[in-house]
Amino acid sequence: MLALRRCSRRSLAPLVRGNATLQSANQSADASAAPPPKNATEESPTPAGADESSSTKGPYIRPAYPRRPRLSPQNPREWNRPLAYGVLPAFDEALKFLKADSAALKEQAKVLEARIEDMKKQEGGVDADAVRQLERELEELEVQSEINFPEVRWKVANGMADMSRAVERRLVERRWLKEGALDLLMERIHQMSVVPDVLPDLHPSVDLRLTYPVEGYHKHVEPGVYLTAEQTRDAPKVFTTVFHPEERLYTLLMVDPDVPDEANATFQNYVHWLQPNISLNATSSPLLSISEAHTPYVPPHPPKGTRYHRYTTMLLPQKSRIDVPKLTNETRLGFNVREFLQKYDLDPSTGGGAHLFREVWSEGVSSIYKDIFGIAEPKYGFVPKYDPYAELKQRKRYV
Repeated sequence: MLALRRCSRRSLAPLVRGNATLQSANQSADASAAPPPKNATEESPTPAGADESSSTKGPYIRPAYPRRPRLSPQNPREWNRPLAYGVLPAFDEALKFLKADSAALKEQAKVLEARIEDMKKQEGGVDADAVRQLERELEELEVQSEINFPEVRWKVANGMADMSRAVERRLVERRWLKEGALDLLMERIHQMSVVPDVLPDLHPSVDLRLTYPVEGYHKHVEPGVYLTAEQTRDAPKVFTTVFHPEERLYTLLMVDPDVPDEANATFQNYVHWLQPNISLNATSSPLLSISEAHTPYVPPHPPKGTRYHRYTTMLLPQKSRIDVPKLTNETRLGFNVREFLQKYDLDPSTGGGAHLFREVWSEGVSSIYKDIFGIAEPKYGFVPKYDPYAELKQRKRYV
């Protein structure tokens, strides 16, 4: 049986070689009739430019090809039709319908735009509310004229949205509202009682994200997760996605509402970071740049013996520019968030952003108290219960 298998393989070998090299039948027959080399140990010469070690030793190693850069506004890529014309007539007709509908809406937009210009040129004053209403209708027509185009949706889905265009801003905002990022944030905010412990109310309108160094590189921090003192020793990178085209001012505030207040047997706030008058709009850089910190960042330092601390970062909308005095190490502790909101007319129920993470004591906290504050590390715990038999328990029971 073994001999038969060897014969069959030997007889099929010329045929396999001929098929593999796309040779004709006569060429394969001539090759099979050719005598073997005189010295069976001799190797055929290696072609010029070939790797001798790869041709004679070891398995074939697939060469590594450079990867394409990730899609971004800096590295864009053009949208290509998934189907050529004529492959699927229904797809072609759908695109024709979308283009015809877009052309009709743009004609309506031109008429409305001319009407707005005429209203602004009228003598005797301009009805600002009426003009503002027509401008909102004009923006809605511009959005609806392109929102269903496949190439527009493809750009937004692949992170290449142009935030200067109303239609792409609308799609990015809809994605943030409906794909779970905002839902997860609000779930953690209410589960951990940030509302009402820190803020009386909150309705975010800005996507606020934090990154801290994890395993050597900055990593996105999911709202509510635990971090360590080593990870949060340096200030985080703050990213924002804003959906309004006009410039607006915001105040960045990071507080810890879980610092023990021994005198009143309760808890108090500690401000870790404060930066007012941050100007943002839809085309601003996602990375928040703070050149000169108003109240510099102090890393989280939950004392030993306390429960987890909720480090809450807020981006509060301002109505105008505000003048806030810088906080010292003494005024950071006991900071009243509600008085601050009322004094400077900041209302988080009208917009803004928020984020939070948690932290408990770890060995890295001790170095923060030593290097940054220069004080002994406080320690907390439950008061031990009085044991009337403690002295008797220390005596020998049997003599």
